[in-house]
Amino acid sequence: MGCKMTFTLALGLAAALWGGPAAAQSYPARPVKIIVPFAAGGPADNYARFMAQRLQEALGQSFVVDNRPGAGSVIGTDMAAKSAPDGYTLLMMSNAHTVNETLIPNKPFQLMRDFVAVAPVNYSDLVLVAYPGLAANKLQDLLQQAKAKPGKFNYASSGPGTPYHMAGELFKSMAGVYLVHIPYRGSSGARTDVIGGQVDVMFDAVTTMAEQIKAGKVKALATTGRARSDVLPEVPTMSEAGVPGYEATIWLGLMAPRGTPKAVVDKLNDAVSKISSQAEVKQVWAKQGAVPLVMTPEMFDKYAREDIAKWARVIKTAGIKAD
Repeated sequence: MGCKMTFTLALGLAAALWGGPAAAQSYPARPVKIIVPFAAGGPADNYARFMAQRLQEALGQSFVVDNRPGAGSVIGTDMAAKSAPDGYTLLMMSNAHTVNETLIPNKPFQLMRDFVAVAPVNYSDLVLVAYPGLAANKLQDLLQQAKAKPGKFNYASSGPGTPYHMAGELFKSMAGVYLVHIPYRGSSGARTDVIGGQVDVMFDAVTTMAEQIKAGKVKALATTGRARSDVLPEVPTMSEAGVPGYEATIWLGLMAPRGTPKAVVDKLNDAVSKISSQAEVKQVWAKQGAVPLVMTPEMFDKYAREDIAKWARVIKTAGIKAD
């Protein structure tokens, strides 16, 4: 009896140590995998690789990116959710995940149930652009005409549930206008048709459209962040241009399977926060239209939950369904 009690106490002590400072001191003792549930070459993949290199330098172990795209990010995310909660598998997620919580209710996982928030990485603004011949040179022009003739204008997106589609639906809801949604299978076709005048407007990434705007192939009506974009400082924000309180960005963050030791989560958060706060990193990201996000795990948890609630309202109001 005494031996059994001693053994149980020893196990409890070991678990406590692993979940406490001892875990942080020894972590990471082997390579860490970052699952990216999106295709290689996209923003999530690019920033995951950037952070992997910097985390390797900061923590002295390899951080390896593992792309697992498919089913609108569900395949890779489910794989991460089912991984051991030991800090050696992380998920690079985006606000596509917070949209999917409502858009794809029958997933094999729930984001805030099966994951713990580690750290946000950054966000990037979108820009509302119009084809050059559109009879609206400012956002106010578009709003006035759209209110006078509901359905007169349409907008393109890269598909239902994508950040560009959700930005458009949020705009319609907050501005009180009706624009017809024209979904495409990817962004390239949508951009081509906006430039060619087959579609009136679209929301797109600032960095993607900046050169087209400067070349006069499209005209910028407003950006979607809280502050003006460093890439397009002359373009007003949506709030400045006529839709107060509007914000729709693409943001990225790291999560870990639920049950990952708090000390490990805190150590990763500290490392990511220090990387994102470096002047050199801020400068590099600014040229790409990205702004660092620095939060504690608790703040990031709250941020993700609020984003889920935000897009749930938009999806339900607009009656959006997944393909």
